[in-house]
Amino acid sequence: MVFFTLFFMLIVILIAAEVFTNALEHLGEKLKISEGVTGSLFAAVGTALPETSVPLLALLAGTNDPHLNQEIGVGAILGAPLMLATLSISLLSFAVLKRRGAQGHFHPEKTGLVRDLNFFIAAFVFAAIALYIPHEARGVRYTIGFCMVMIYFIYIMLTLNASKSLVEDGHATGADSPMFICRLGLPNNMAVVVVQLVLGLILLIAGAKGFISGVEEAAAMLGISTLLLSLLIIPIATELPEKVNSILWVRRGKDTLAFGNITGALVFQGTLLPAIGIMLTPWAPRTEVLAGVIITLLAAIWLRALVSRGQLKIWHVWVNGVMYLTYLTIVLI
Repeated sequence: MVFFTLFFMLIVILIAAEVFTNALEHLGEKLKISEGVTGSLFAAVGTALPETSVPLLALLAGTNDPHLNQEIGVGAILGAPLMLATLSISLLSFAVLKRRGAQGHFHPEKTGLVRDLNFFIAAFVFAAIALYIPHEARGVRYTIGFCMVMIYFIYIMLTLNASKSLVEDGHATGADSPMFICRLGLPNNMAVVVVQLVLGLILLIAGAKGFISGVEEAAAMLGISTLLLSLLIIPIATELPEKVNSILWVRRGKDTLAFGNITGALVFQGTLLPAIGIMLTPWAPRTEVLAGVIITLLAAIWLRALVSRGQLKIWHVWVNGVMYLTYLTIVLI
């Protein structure tokens, strides 16, 4: 029954992703904004918000066991960017492997992708440094956390400011197909776009939450520990299903939206959530934590180096997938 529930919720997520991406494309088109803003801000934050609640609830209103709350919180905080930078990115290659081949190329808009990765790498270096700041040095930790929050604020400003010139250069968000709910006879206006966007997001959240419940039941059946659940299972269950948006976009040739959805979420979840973790948890360099931080940074730097060269081939992001397998090997063996 558990595995039937997982399958059913995946179907719900796939339908919700279609509805959400369709509405988001029309929203971006009506607002006359670039694909970078649509993917990196709107799609990324919209789909990442539900997952953000997991570590927040664990740290602020979890169980009566503070240590357990901290394990779940830190695991979910670090697991999300780890999965986005490695597994999620690598899955895009398999979505277009048959059509483009291993030597084929991705074609995301370069400046926005570089900006996303630069901001994430800068913020996550702060997160790595904070691992070696004693928990008692609260002033230093709070300063680092504040800096990471400001990094995300500056990132939003620069992303929005870059939109106009990108639209003029031909990177405006465009909708390839009519609004789904307009087929019911409704007009294609902003109110209807928002209605479909909200419906898609509600379906997406409901499907993801159902999927999470199923995964937790399956984890209990398989005897997986709380630490591994928080580091590996929860991020996959919360993040991966909603990144179906990126797979849909990359299959349609909308590489900027596909990558922006992932790297925008990477910036969002690599700045604000680690800032909370640094301020509210011991944030110590345990093997699982330190390995996760290092591998996440290496994956982001690898992608950044490829994008700066302008040669992002399909097989290149397989390396990111190998990095995720490397992390699994470290924590499971």
